[in-house]
Amino acid sequence: MADSTSKDDGVPLEPRDHSHAPLDENQIRAATVGEPQVHGAPINLVDYDPQWPALFAREAQRVASVLGEQVLRIEHVGSTSVPGLAAKPIIDILLVVQDPAYEEPYVAPLEAAGYLLRIREPDWYEHRMFKGPDTDINLHVLPDGCPEINRMLLFRDRLRTNQADRELYERKKRELARREWKYVQNYADAKTAVVERIISRSQPKATM
Repeated sequence: MADSTSKDDGVPLEPRDHSHAPLDENQIRAATVGEPQVHGAPINLVDYDPQWPALFAREAQRVASVLGEQVLRIEHVGSTSVPGLAAKPIIDILLVVQDPAYEEPYVAPLEAAGYLLRIREPDWYEHRMFKGPDTDINLHVLPDGCPEINRMLLFRDRLRTNQADRELYERKKRELARREWKYVQNYADAKTAVVERIISRSQPKATM
């Protein structure tokens, strides 16, 4: 799959914390570095591409070479990390650092390597998001110990191992993708209910 650069700058991590209400226009603008990109169309979903893990691995290696020991963890997340699942052809990457609010150690090196800071959300775990220099990615930055990290990985791993939930999620994605969305964020927020159902089933059962 050829490298590409997309104008489709979605804000969210996937899945987004259920305690975080859908973002309105003002919140989207406040979180975006620069002008938000209006999508104004249905969402382009494509069938799973077996090259996506290789694209993730290449980007992960590049980020690690730029940031060195600042990288505490790096994971392939989102729909492109789930074999067999249709997705927007954008690689979601989770980068864990000590404190994303302290931008100086990591923002400048990433920008020097061609990454572009597009999202800054101080009120949501100090989330930052960068676009890639060539491959179409969303590089999400969260702090070590953030509860959203566990939620994201639980969701990913549930979809990887449970066919029924993977098919449920894909049906919902395809249904929503047919609609016209002003911002990609609006589409992502519309998936919240099904995401929460799947995450709830991935939680360990309490024992008496």
